[in-house]
Amino acid sequence: MNDIFDCKLLIVDDEPELRKMLSEILRREGFMKVISAADCKEARQLFSSEKPEGVILDVFLPDGDGFSLMREFRTISAVPVLFLSARDEDENRLLGLGLGADDYITKPFLPRELTLRLKAVLNRAYFPVVLRKMKKPVFYLGENKVDLNSGTIMTKAGRLTLTAKEFALLEKLYENRGNIVTGDSLCRAAWGDDLYGYENTLMVHIRRLREKIEPEPSTPRYLLTVRGLGYKLTGVEDK
Repeated sequence: MNDIFDCKLLIVDDEPELRKMLSEILRREGFMKVISAADCKEARQLFSSEKPEGVILDVFLPDGDGFSLMREFRTISAVPVLFLSARDEDENRLLGLGLGADDYITKPFLPRELTLRLKAVLNRAYFPVVLRKMKKPVFYLGENKVDLNSGTIMTKAGRLTLTAKEFALLEKLYENRGNIVTGDSLCRAAWGDDLYGYENTLMVHIRRLREKIEPEPSTPRYLLTVRGLGYKLTGVEDK
């Protein structure tokens, strides 16, 4: 992914005209990979098969609600989520943000406000300032070349892109390569909080990171679990 316009976006809303309008607004802005779903069932299927890099999510859906759907997404991915809802009560806005949503916009909305806030969310997630402005290390894990400047991993199969959370975790592990990094330290690096409440989320992100850096993710060679203590990055060869 070279910039935010490479992101694939998933719109989840039960209003056909609104889905069509949002798709047109986003494509005019430069987002050419836009898919949409009308309910939770369709959204789950597309989320699993298409793996979007951003989600615009309504609160009220015919077969469920956006809050519950985002909880499901959050168990397997840190994909940025922007709520778009007719609900304007402070408690619902706070609930959405408290669950981990990246932003919350109420209907009716200005198209320009939506695109500006969406781009801000995607930039924070995939192209944080620290990644864009500071020189980062380039290193090897076996045959895989990891470039923290671009947040990418070059493998035999091609180039893989790190998510913002994967980047934060891998950077923390690299800074302490060869040494044990506790779960608390990793969670503070990625979420700004201690491990409590993030145990499952951390394990999911470690698994996804292994899928990108390990030849055999089920038998890791580089990102090792130190039972009861944390994780350790080994086998690093600096460029």
